[in-house]
Amino acid sequence: MDKEFYVSVELYVSAKAASALRKPPTKKSTDKRDAARAASGNGETSQKKVKEKASWLSLAKSSTGSGQWRPARCKLVEEEEGCLLNIYVDDTILYRSIYMYLLNHTDIRMAHRSLFEKRNCLAIFSVAGQMRGAAPTTEPLYIQFEDEETANTWLALLRSYAMPEVYGRWLSPEDGGLYRMWRQVDLTCLQGRNLGVTRPLSDEPPTAEQEAKAEADAIDMDVYCEIFVNGILCGRTTVKKGIGSPDWHERFVLPDLPPFENLEIVVWREKRLTRPSMIGNVVIVLVNFRRGDAVEGWFPVLNGGHASSTQAGEMRLKIRVDEEIILPYHVYSRMLKTLHSRNHLDWMRDLETRLKMKNVNQNIMSIAIAKNVLLENIMELADREVDGTHTSHNTLFRGNTVFTKTVELYMSWYGMAFLEASVGSSIRRLCAEKVAIEVDPVRIGKGGKAVEKNVELLVTWCQEFWDRIYDARRQCPPELRRLFEHIRRLVETRYRVKDDHNRELPWQSVSAFCFLRFIVPAILHPHLFGLLPGLPDVAVQRSLTLIAKVVQSLANLNPAVQKEEFMRGVKDFLTNSLQAMIDYIFVVSTPEPGTAVKGPLTPLSSDKHERLRIMNALRHRSAIAPVLHREAIPLLPYLLDIPRHLAVVTSVVVRYSRTQNFQPSKQGSIPDDKHFAEFCTRCLEVEEQALFRVSKLAARPRRQHSEPVINIPPPPVPTSPIPSSPSSSWKLPTRERKISASAVSPTKRRARKPSRPSTAPSSPERGSDSAASGRSLGSSVAEPRSPNNQNHPPLPSPLPTPTSPSAADGFETRPRAKRPNLVHHPRSTSTDSPLARKAVPEPLLSPMSDSSVDVSDEAGKRRKNIFRSILTRR
Repeated sequence: MDKEFYVSVELYVSAKAASALRKPPTKKSTDKRDAARAASGNGETSQKKVKEKASWLSLAKSSTGSGQWRPARCKLVEEEEGCLLNIYVDDTILYRSIYMYLLNHTDIRMAHRSLFEKRNCLAIFSVAGQMRGAAPTTEPLYIQFEDEETANTWLALLRSYAMPEVYGRWLSPEDGGLYRMWRQVDLTCLQGRNLGVTRPLSDEPPTAEQEAKAEADAIDMDVYCEIFVNGILCGRTTVKKGIGSPDWHERFVLPDLPPFENLEIVVWREKRLTRPSMIGNVVIVLVNFRRGDAVEGWFPVLNGGHASSTQAGEMRLKIRVDEEIILPYHVYSRMLKTLHSRNHLDWMRDLETRLKMKNVNQNIMSIAIAKNVLLENIMELADREVDGTHTSHNTLFRGNTVFTKTVELYMSWYGMAFLEASVGSSIRRLCAEKVAIEVDPVRIGKGGKAVEKNVELLVTWCQEFWDRIYDARRQCPPELRRLFEHIRRLVETRYRVKDDHNRELPWQSVSAFCFLRFIVPAILHPHLFGLLPGLPDVAVQRSLTLIAKVVQSLANLNPAVQKEEFMRGVKDFLTNSLQAMIDYIFVVSTPEPGTAVKGPLTPLSSDKHERLRIMNALRHRSAIAPVLHREAIPLLPYLLDIPRHLAVVTSVVVRYSRTQNFQPSKQGSIPDDKHFAEFCTRCLEVEEQALFRVSKLAARPRRQHSEPVINIPPPPVPTSPIPSSPSSSWKLPTRERKISASAVSPTKRRARKPSRPSTAPSSPERGSDSAASGRSLGSSVAEPRSPNNQNHPPLPSPLPTPTSPSAADGFETRPRAKRPNLVHHPRSTSTDSPLARKAVPEPLLSPMSDSSVDVSDEAGKRRKNIFRSILTRR
C-alpha cells in the first residue's frame, strides 16, 4: 500500500516564521548605494514609516506586508504506526514537520474564509512536542488547496491519522469507545450600538436620557470585529463605517471545535496612519451557554477587560451553540430504517409542521445524499406538486413549500462553483468600483438626461452580468441538469404546451428555480452566498437590486412587462437577449451525454489517480480502525458524517417533542401519524442509549495504571525527542491551565484541567471520581439584552459542568497557553502573525467550587446529576 502522498499548496508564512527561514544577508552595497542612502536621510525614513502604517489598512492579499502566501509542497509519510506531515517551501526548505498521530481531530479543521478571503484553507494547530521545524513558532499552520475536492480529501486523510474525541474506549472495546463528541458555534454579528461611548456597566437597561446622550457622543469611525474561540482567532468581520452603529449581518459557522471554553468578540477601531485601537470585547462562557437554541440580543462591549466596570457600547449578536454526543452507527440502525421507509422530504415536512423544527433539513439532506436518494426524493415531490390544473400554472413553484425549499438547499449544495462562475466576478467588480446606479427620477432628483445616463449604465452592467451567466451555462453540474430536466419534462407532460398559452411554461418552470431561487438571490444578497465577505454599501446594494430585477425579467421570458415606468429603458436589452435565455435554459436542463450523478463516495477532482490513491489508503485504514475511529473519518467528497447527522436529528427531535408536549403513544390511526410516532419513538430509544452510555462512563471504576490501552500498539521511537502518542500505552505528561485568578494559595488550590463537556468524567489519573460543580455566569461575563432592552434570564447549563478527559480515553486536551495582553491588531491580513493575538486576558471563568465531596455517595449523586442535566439539555 502507498505510504507517501504529495500535494502542492499555498502556505501562509508570517514574518516571524519567514525570518527563521531567511539566510543571513550578505552585504553587497557599494559606495554609491551607501551615499544615496545617507543623502536620503530622515525624509526617506519617515516616508517608509508612513508606507508601513498604510499597509495595515490594506486588505489586498498581494500587498507587501509581514505575512505572505508562498508556494509549498506537502508530503505525508506513513511510518509503522506513526505519520509525519512535512511542508516544504521553495521545494527544498523544510518549513515544518508535524507528528499527525499526536494531534486530535479538532486540531485539523477548515479555516473560515474571512481570515484571508481565500477558499479551501486548512488550519492545523499544534504545540511544542507535536511538531518541529526551521521556524521556532507554534503558530497555526494555514495551507490553501487548489480546489474544494482536494481540500476535503486531504482533510479526511490527515484526520485518519489523528485521534478522534472518543470517550470510554476501555469500557466498550468492541466499538472502540462509548461515544464521541462534536461541537459547533454559529455566530452572526448583526450590528453595533453606541460603540466607543463609555458608560458604567449596569444590569439595568439605559434610560432614554442616557440613550440620547450616547447618540450625541457617538463619533464617525471605522469598526471591525475579530472572533476568538478558546483564544484562537477563527473569523473577522469586514470594516464598517458608522456613527457608533455599524451594520454587519455577517455569519460565522465554526464547526469541529475542541472542548468549549470562551467565545470572544473583540471590537477594533481602525484609524488612518496609526495602528487600530481596541474599543472593547464581548466574552461569553461557552461551557454554560444554552445548547441547541439560537440566542439573540444585545451584549455589552466591556471596556478594559473582563474586570472592567464600564462598557463601550453594545453588540447585537445571534449565537447558537451545539454540542452533541455521537454514538456508534449501529445504535441508529432502527431509527435509520424508519427514516428510509418514506421520502426524506416528507420527514422534513412533518418535523416542520408538527414540531415547528426548521434547523434539521441540512442533516436529513446529508443522510439522503449518503444513501444517494435525494434527487429521487425531490423528483417524487415534484410529481406531486405539478398537478396540471389551470389554476396552478400561474403560481407554479412560486410558493415556499417543502419541495421548493429543498430544491434551494439542493442547488446550494451542488451549485456553488457554478454560481461563482456565473456572477461572482461581476459582483465583486461592481462592488470594488463602487458603481452607483439609480434610474428612479424621484430618487435622483435631477432632469431627464441624468436618468438616461443611469439607464445606459444599468444596461451596460446588465449586459456584463448576462454575458458571464450565459458563458457559464455549460458549467452547470450534472446534478442540477438532471433535476431541471425532470421539472421541464414534467411540466411539458402535465400542461399541454402545444397551445400558445402555455408554450413558455416549461422554460419558466426551470427559471423559477435556476434564477428566482438561486442566481437572482445571489445578486441581491451576495454575502449570503459567500460571494462577498460582507454587506455591500447602500448605493452598490441599490445597483445590485436594479440588475437583479432586469435579470429576473429576462428569466421570466416576458420583456414587455415592466412594473416601474423608469425601467422601460431596458426593454431593448431584454428583447435582444430573449432567445439567448431560452438557449441557456435548454442547456442547463439537458444532461450531457455520458454524464451521470455521482454517488457520495466518488471523487470529483480532475486528478483522479492521486485521489484514488488517497481513497484506497482511507479504505485500508478504515478497515483496521476501531468502529468509532472509523466513523469519525468524514466520507468523501462532501465530508459527510452520518452518525453525527443522526445525532443532531435525534437531539433536536427529542428536545422539540418535549417542548411541544408530543407523546407518540397518543397518536391516532392515520398512517402519517403512525409513521411520525414511530420515528419519535426511535429517537427516544437512541436518547436512552446515549443516557446509558454517559452514565456508564460516569460510574466507571478507577482505572489501574497497569491496564493497557485497547487495540492500539505503541508508536515507533522517533528520531528526535518528542512526547508519546495519545494512542500509545505511554501517557503524555498532564498539563494544567489556570481556571481563574483565584486568591487561593497555590499549595491549597486543587489541580484542575481544561473544561470539557460533562459527558466525560474527571480523570482517574487525577485521583478524583467526582464531577465538578456547576459554574455560573459571573458578573464579568457578558449576558445578552433582548431587543426591548430587557435582560435575558440566566442561561441554563445544558450539561453538568465538565472536567477534562484523560489520555486513557483517547483524547488529549491541549494546554491553554497564556495569552499576552490585548494589543492593537491590524485589520490587514498581511501583517505579522495576524492569526494569533500576542496576548489575552485571563479566561473569564467563574471559580469552581472547592467543597469536599462525600466519596461514599458520589456515584449516586453523579448519576443523578448527569440524568437531570441531559434531560434538561434535550
